[in-house]
Amino acid sequence: MRQTILAYFMANSAAFWSAVREHVLISAASLAVALLIAVPGGYLCVRYGGLKKTLLAVFQTLRIVPSLAVLFLLIPVMGTGFMPATAALVLLAIPPILLNTVAGLDGVPQGMLETAAGLGMTRRQVWRKVRFPLAMPMILTGVKIAVIEIIASATLAAKIGAGGLGEIIFTGLGLNRIDLLLIGGFSVAVLSLAGGLTFAVLGKALFRYREA
Repeated sequence: MRQTILAYFMANSAAFWSAVREHVLISAASLAVALLIAVPGGYLCVRYGGLKKTLLAVFQTLRIVPSLAVLFLLIPVMGTGFMPATAALVLLAIPPILLNTVAGLDGVPQGMLETAAGLGMTRRQVWRKVRFPLAMPMILTGVKIAVIEIIASATLAAKIGAGGLGEIIFTGLGLNRIDLLLIGGFSVAVLSLAGGLTFAVLGKALFRYREA
């Protein structure tokens, strides 16, 4: 098996690294869009309490829909390729970021908010200088969860022509080649672990005061 895997890399290294780049690109794009939606959405949930139940219910419901089902449901609307795959992954990534943003902002002690107001901070300054900084560790945890889920689920993007490491895995399934399954699966696992570890290390580096 080791010789077969080495032979694959010798003959297909360019194709492999192209698949890795595609996988990283679609994962990064999905995470960026999810952040642009989920963090402001979390703010709105806390700022305007009436929205909380509605937004959380909507995205929690979307979360239980299988990613593959979302992909195929988007094909009539968006076609195949990069865009529908990204849209499906965005829907998968929003809930953990949104939920953790709400939890982080809601979890700021009331005493700290009152102290900030007593120091003469405006409402905007309280949000910018107190609530969001204190909520960031929780938000970052949500981002870490989303990154792992995105990278793992991005393998399905190959089903609708978006490329990525899923192509290697599905080719292995179609040809009954264990070497391709191992290469694709191990690569996705490494990317997922690397993504999660990156945000874990980032959180420890940025928020050392939490351990003080």
